[in-house]
Amino acid sequence: MSLYDACPGSRRIKTPYPEEIKCSCGHLLEIWSDEVSIVCKNCQKKLTRTMAHSCLDWCAMARECIGEKKYQQYLHSRKQKKKS
Repeated sequence: MSLYDACPGSRRIKTPYPEEIKCSCGHLLEIWSDEVSIVCKNCQKKLTRTMAHSCLDWCAMARECIGEKKYQQYLHSRKQKKKS
């Protein structure tokens, strides 16, 4: 097993998992661990959540660790969060 397979900081990006968040309207929504925002299907409000900092923010091997596509998605999510 290489370091890239075992890096705990990249796990939620490499293998996203569903989480539940509750909208202010009371509707329960599913959001994936690699997503920053979601639109409530009940009231159309955009919900944004805090993404924890990750080693992907500073590690020189981040791109190689999770792959180019996932790395670009992660960067896009971080930019979205900064705008909101």
